[in-house]
Amino acid sequence: MPKNIFSRVQSRSLTRHHKIAMAGVATLGAAAIGFSAVPSGASTKTTTEAAQPAAVAFSTEQIKDVKASVTDQMAGASLKAEQIAAKKKADAAAAAKKKAEAEAAKKKAEAERKAKEAASRAAKRAEAKKAAKKAAKKTYANNLDGWIRESLDILKKHDIPASYDGIHRNIMRESSGNPKAINDWDINAINGIPSKGLLQVIPPTFKTWHVAGTSWDIYDPVANITAACNYAADKYGSMDNVDSAY
Repeated sequence: MPKNIFSRVQSRSLTRHHKIAMAGVATLGAAAIGFSAVPSGASTKTTTEAAQPAAVAFSTEQIKDVKASVTDQMAGASLKAEQIAAKKKADAAAAAKKKAEAEAAKKKAEAERKAKEAASRAAKRAEAKKAAKKAAKKTYANNLDGWIRESLDILKKHDIPASYDGIHRNIMRESSGNPKAINDWDINAINGIPSKGLLQVIPPTFKTWHVAGTSWDIYDPVANITAACNYAADKYGSMDNVDSAY
């Protein structure tokens, strides 16, 4: 029986001891919590009150600043892109202008070259035509046959009628084909105006009936024949109609 009493006393004593220890631990824990809630540099105060959680503050100014910064960056990037595009456009316009100027210069040079070539060709054609005309120019023998034929071509240009036979026949009667022949015995010679040349033309008659394009020398065979035929065509209709002194 005593053994059991001792056991109950011992049990109650331990229980009080345990309670005291637990109270001390709780007190120390509260003090530790209070101490940890005090900011650094502040006076330390032991409290049994539980620390309240600090309120977290949020600021909209920072968000606004970030938004403004992003907007500025986007605006700067857009401006830079516009500047790059404008530069590309200006470069393209400059390149196009340079190309157009080069093309215009090329066309001008080509036109000048073609004009020079055309002028050269025209000059060559004119020269060739002149040479051909000169080469094609009819030549005549320096004898009675050649003189008559040349005179006939001139007479034809002036629509003055005559024939080779009519001219030749009268020449042979008047001068025997001597272009320097002169009559110093007939009435004309007596009057001081002797007949001269192949067809024995007196100076006044030669001067009056001279045909343009021939010599003014009365002794020139072609000029003498042409003037005489011009006179005979007016007076007799043609040298072909002359059979004696005229």
